[in-house]
Amino acid sequence: MKIPFAYSFRNLATRRLTTFLTTSGMALVVFVFASILMLSAGLEKTLIETGSDDNVIITRKSANSEVQSGIERSQAAIVESLPYIATGSDGEPLLAKELVVLISLPKRGSDKPANVVIRGIHAVSLRLRHQIRLIEGRMPRPGSSEIIAGSSIAKRFKGGGLGETLRFGMRDWTVVGVFDAGATGFSSEIWGDATQLMQAFRRPVYSSITFRLRDSAEFTAVKAGLDADPRLTVDVRRETRYYRDQSEAMAKFLRILGLSLTVIFSIGAIIGAMITMYAAVANRVAEIGTLRALGFQSTSILAAFLMEALLLGLIGGIAGLFFASFMQLITISTMNWQTFSELAFSFTLTFDIIYKSLLFALLMGLVGGVVPAIRASRLKIVDALRER
Repeated sequence: MKIPFAYSFRNLATRRLTTFLTTSGMALVVFVFASILMLSAGLEKTLIETGSDDNVIITRKSANSEVQSGIERSQAAIVESLPYIATGSDGEPLLAKELVVLISLPKRGSDKPANVVIRGIHAVSLRLRHQIRLIEGRMPRPGSSEIIAGSSIAKRFKGGGLGETLRFGMRDWTVVGVFDAGATGFSSEIWGDATQLMQAFRRPVYSSITFRLRDSAEFTAVKAGLDADPRLTVDVRRETRYYRDQSEAMAKFLRILGLSLTVIFSIGAIIGAMITMYAAVANRVAEIGTLRALGFQSTSILAAFLMEALLLGLIGGIAGLFFASFMQLITISTMNWQTFSELAFSFTLTFDIIYKSLLFALLMGLVGGVVPAIRASRLKIVDALRER
């Protein structure tokens, strides 16, 4: 004979206080576990979505980021001559030679300085990034000391708003527009004319070259050709791969931090579940003896108590995920360890995180309930009935 599922559920409902306290502890652990994973996923999503799989980015060999890279003009001319580059409706190649440097700006409200990316662009740069949308003002005029700021910069940094002025590179630069780049790293950048910025920062070389492939399948041929050219010392990557590499170090750190915190908190939650289940066994010894006398096997008793433990874990997991889902409303900023610049991103909840969090919650319930369940299943009928 098998004990019905409703029996386990009813017993949890009867012990409301202990059930609430145990599931609350598990919910807290799942909340921390899910939040850290959401933080890591949000960082990866922000950087990976910054790139496009059809775009190729070229940087100096072994440079970890555009900030550390340098491409000579002669090398840029070789890249420009490639037959694999797509062209726009006007017949111009969709290729941009860009400058990327860092400056320090004070934050609004705190005056705390942080590094910000300045990107020198050409007119074609916007055509390579479909995410960019001008939401205020206008585009900077070529050859002028005008810039546009990402929406995150405009909100968080002094001088980054429309009509404000920033001073860097021994010049005053006027913010004539604010652009939105969605959930991408471009929202944390300032853009201006590449030629003017190269003069201001006295940089005779480009930081990177980005171009769109006429056929995405030709990437292997492009990479093989540029790697074999003795005149070049460059790394050739799809733009998505480049930005994925940018997120790896920080995302790995967050995952390790999250795992460490989760292990510490989960020990307490497992102990709480174990105490709850031991108390359930102690309070229901006579009831267990009655069930055995009615013909229920010890395996059925074991399964019933394990079901209660798993239900505790499931309820705690669902509650923890529910509260963790509200973290998606929060946008935070941190330093990108590859570029040492400020990067704003949001928590991101994915199906993979939901699956892992619920599985982890069930595992906590199982580990906490297995020993008390075994004890309950091994109680002898006579000894159990004496408790009555």
